[in-house]
Amino acid sequence: MNNFSQPQSNLIQAKLPTKWGDFTVYAMEKTVDGKEHVGLGMGDLSIDEPLLVRVHSECLTGDAFGSLRCDCGPQLDAALENIAKLGRGLVIYLRQEGRGIGLVNKIKAYELQDQGLDTVEANINLGFKADLRKFDVAADLLGTLGVSKVRLMTNNPRKVEALNNANIDVVERVPMNYGMNPHNEHYLSTKHGKLGHLK
Repeated sequence: MNNFSQPQSNLIQAKLPTKWGDFTVYAMEKTVDGKEHVGLGMGDLSIDEPLLVRVHSECLTGDAFGSLRCDCGPQLDAALENIAKLGRGLVIYLRQEGRGIGLVNKIKAYELQDQGLDTVEANINLGFKADLRKFDVAADLLGTLGVSKVRLMTNNPRKVEALNNANIDVVERVPMNYGMNPHNEHYLSTKHGKLGHLK
């Protein structure tokens, strides 16, 4: 028999030094969708002051490979840099690649975009909705960490609405205008025009 105490929740955490500074990585063993999502936090998350937060959906091509087809990688980098400058904040990294359609289907959507469809038309052509993502896991993690008020780094009004509906008070939306380039102009204009993203 060991001397380790049993955790009070399904939250696991460990130190994670990064190029932006020293973070804590958080993971929940049990999530509503069964996927392995993580949070990357810095500073005291439990104090009552609104927390700077980015809810970021996985994008292997943008986050890891530096794709210029989207603005995902630069937005993730900017979020972590902004948190490091402030010394306090959280990135919630949700495993819902390609707006929820998965990696292989995202590459199929890329192929259709190469043929002239926009990002929304490509997803619909493959039999999906334009955006299948859900953000309840993000609200669950914030609640588990004791966070009830956030300054949300996003251009997506659906994220603001989802957190507010889950009793997380979004006291401020912080615009994320990073990563614009000639390769993603049409992609970004489609997000604004068809998905209602803000600037």
